[in-house]
Amino acid sequence: MSNQGSAERFWEKFHGPNMGYIEEQYEVYENDPSAVDSTLKEMFDQHGAPDWMEAGSTKQVNGSAAPSSGDVAKITSAMKLVEAIRRHGHLQADIYPVGGFDRGETNLLDPETYGLSENDLKQIPAEWVWPDSPMKLDNALQVVQTLKEKYAGTISFEFGHVNNEEERKWLQDKIDTGSFRVSLSAEEKKQLLNRLAEVEGFENFLAKTFVAQKRFSIEGLDVMVPMLDHIIQSASSDRIKHIMMGMAHRGRLNVLAHILGKPYDRIFSEFHHSPDKELMPSEGSMGINYGWTGDVKYHFGARREIENGEQSATRVTMSHNPSHLEYVNPVVQGFTRAAQDDRSKPGYPEMDRDEAFGVVIHGDAAFIGEGVVAETLNMSDLPGYRIGGTVHIIANNQVGFTTNREKGRSTRYASDLAKGFEIPILHVNADDPIACMSAMALAYEYRKKFHKDFLVDLVGYRRFGHNEMDEPRATQPKLYSEIDNHPTVPSVFEKQLIKESVLTEGTLQQMKDDFESKLRDIYNNMSEHETAAPDVKERPSGVESSLDEIETAVSLELLTKLNEGMLERPEGFNGFKKLEKILQKRSKMLDEGQKVDWATAEALAFATILQEGQPIRITGQDTERGTFAHRHLVLHDVETDETYCPLHGLEEAEASFDIHNSPLSEAGVIGFEYGYSVQAPETLVLWEAQFGDFANAGQVIFDQFVSAGRAKWGEKSNMVFLLPHGYEGQGPEHSSARLERFLQMGAENNWTVANVTSSAQYFHLLRRQAAISNKEEARPLVLMTPKSLLRNQRVAVGREHFTEGKFQPILKQPGLTSETKKEKEKVKTLLLGSGKVMVDIEDTVDKSDETFDTIDAVRIEQIYPFPEKKLADLLEEYPNLEELVWVQEEPQNMGSWYFVEGILHKLLKKNQIHRYVGRPHRASPSVGEPNIHKTEQNRIIREALQLSKGGSSNERN
Repeated sequence: MSNQGSAERFWEKFHGPNMGYIEEQYEVYENDPSAVDSTLKEMFDQHGAPDWMEAGSTKQVNGSAAPSSGDVAKITSAMKLVEAIRRHGHLQADIYPVGGFDRGETNLLDPETYGLSENDLKQIPAEWVWPDSPMKLDNALQVVQTLKEKYAGTISFEFGHVNNEEERKWLQDKIDTGSFRVSLSAEEKKQLLNRLAEVEGFENFLAKTFVAQKRFSIEGLDVMVPMLDHIIQSASSDRIKHIMMGMAHRGRLNVLAHILGKPYDRIFSEFHHSPDKELMPSEGSMGINYGWTGDVKYHFGARREIENGEQSATRVTMSHNPSHLEYVNPVVQGFTRAAQDDRSKPGYPEMDRDEAFGVVIHGDAAFIGEGVVAETLNMSDLPGYRIGGTVHIIANNQVGFTTNREKGRSTRYASDLAKGFEIPILHVNADDPIACMSAMALAYEYRKKFHKDFLVDLVGYRRFGHNEMDEPRATQPKLYSEIDNHPTVPSVFEKQLIKESVLTEGTLQQMKDDFESKLRDIYNNMSEHETAAPDVKERPSGVESSLDEIETAVSLELLTKLNEGMLERPEGFNGFKKLEKILQKRSKMLDEGQKVDWATAEALAFATILQEGQPIRITGQDTERGTFAHRHLVLHDVETDETYCPLHGLEEAEASFDIHNSPLSEAGVIGFEYGYSVQAPETLVLWEAQFGDFANAGQVIFDQFVSAGRAKWGEKSNMVFLLPHGYEGQGPEHSSARLERFLQMGAENNWTVANVTSSAQYFHLLRRQAAISNKEEARPLVLMTPKSLLRNQRVAVGREHFTEGKFQPILKQPGLTSETKKEKEKVKTLLLGSGKVMVDIEDTVDKSDETFDTIDAVRIEQIYPFPEKKLADLLEEYPNLEELVWVQEEPQNMGSWYFVEGILHKLLKKNQIHRYVGRPHRASPSVGEPNIHKTEQNRIIREALQLSKGGSSNERN
């Protein structure tokens, strides 16, 4: 090394990264000259310390002195710019294939914003602003250019809202290094192009063959199919047993065909609309409809088994879905949790997050617009509902029906809702297939590592109108002018592959021609058969069953043993003394002469079901304790706050008992539990409303899934809905479970609607519901449950009602029942009613000095299916009957009256009438003033019993 010149001129030769290296070596040299390389030792011996290290001297940056405060500020600004690229790169990213012309400008990624020029950035060493860069970079300008490629290309990211430091660092490392990006061989790129050709070719064939029919084309988001291919292949490789999918109608037919393997001929059959012919699928294809009334083709789901060798397989399930966008989301979550839970042992189920995971495809307008999305996202990390992460895809058309995004949301992106739940977000251009595959790779890997949700915003467009019959140019002329001139996704990718010399011109056209020929052959080989006019299919025989013959009695010996077991506590458990004193009273309820209350009857029903080896799951907003402090199936240690469930300690239990307080959600939670009940049909799944009328916030789930799912799709559920109902002066929102709505939807034995008045009836009804689980007879149960009656001794009954008999759709009214033929001959009025009002009548009769020789009454405990035959037989016992009187506490336009009126009319004989006693027609379910309520309730009871205002005569009001 030359020794000529001064030391100052010598040290000017070193700059950039070399300066740091020289500093480190000189510090070693100062401590021990022999510890450095001999060449460096000679250099330091001759020239001394580097001049920039001398006290009071200036440090050099790329050969220039740079210790001034101004230069330090520039380095700090460069670091801010680098951070801004990572955080805000999405604002300038190339994520819009078309459109994007209304996105706002940003200067957050411009060096000038931070007082920097290109020359300033060139002067700053790369490692000062990106210390652990995975590649060799010389200066900060190269860092900025490189990070813009990574964060502001056809993929961009938002994860600054994720508070977990480990997750943020993992994501940044993946993006910085690019290790998540998919690398495809030339042959794999050709296969990807061929897949895109199939996606587009399928849509083109449908468009040409079934002109002017709705298909909700995937075109513009074609790459979603290979994206799903990728994630399914990854899951299959990891031997995940279940992939649960949900999506709306956009692209659904293509996904059903190419992901779920639904036969092309079956899809073609569903398009055929000739009134007197039925296009028949080829032999071996599945039938056209699942249920007996069926549904439109783009609402059906499907299942597919993907073999992983002889020992295992991955099942892909696409949930059936109505047009109510996003309401399938919680249903898919319920499917997934049910597939993850092992319910074979007592206690809480054992959950394996890697048994199953969910993939949900959203619409851009619906994701931000529908409240059920937020309800579902909120459940993602709650103990009773977490499923170890869902992969979300927004199929982003940039327009909702005819509404542009600036009128459809108040946020920049459709995905912004997810930020509140700390879900990482990735935006990707749907015209870049390899980038889209990389997006799915990152989503899957993140879910696999952290078991949390991940969202991919797939930004594309829809090539045609909302449903191919709309004209979008009337409402989005500028956007569709651009779309009309924009090449299709396969064409864009073909051009890229030609540029890379992977294939030659014309390859894509050949792929399209071959695929169209294949579809044409399938279509031409299908046959048309003369058929009679199409009709609804017959219902399965099990659906027709009345359930009346199911025996549900339990021996006293077993009931006693189970009751004692539920009163035991783990050693050292410090229960709340006041509560334990109340619970210990249950020990005597099965003694002779004693009565079993509602809560104890429920606990005994659950215990017997568990003893028979059937799992139970019950959730609701206050279900562990019970809204009315009656259940207490999760006890808290007053010193440690540890919990204990009495049903978990039963030696006789042969299955799991899963109980959770739910979030303050109806639609989301009901959808989740419905999905759970469908996927785990052997499980008795119950949802309890805090108050019955809160169920109306989940009306879409009741309307579209619970009441009609089997008729439309063949989807069986045995779910139980516990809806507190009864008029007790608590006002419009805490009185009615809207019984009339469930009765209005009752048809084809689609569910059971009941309003029972004894603890034993509840016991038998729960056991009957458990008995039909996973059978053709399965159907949901909608049960009006009591509030004040929970502790009313008139509802509690003796042990003989549990050890004998079964559920009775009709009960005789205590206090008014005429037993002998002579007594029945006197009866002229028969009161009919259900629920609390009949208990109020019993109470009034018991306290009255009146004799009611001409009045009798029965309770209709099961309102739908209405026990018409049993009631007709009972009416024959009253030869001098003049009138049937329906009594209810709900307003006349609510409750059961309009449902039962026609049935009662059919049962009338000559000279008999039927009439209504209750509240008049009202807009609101009840009055808000307790005193007015009492006056009204008293008037109803007295009018039903034909009491005078003074109560001393039988004169009718």
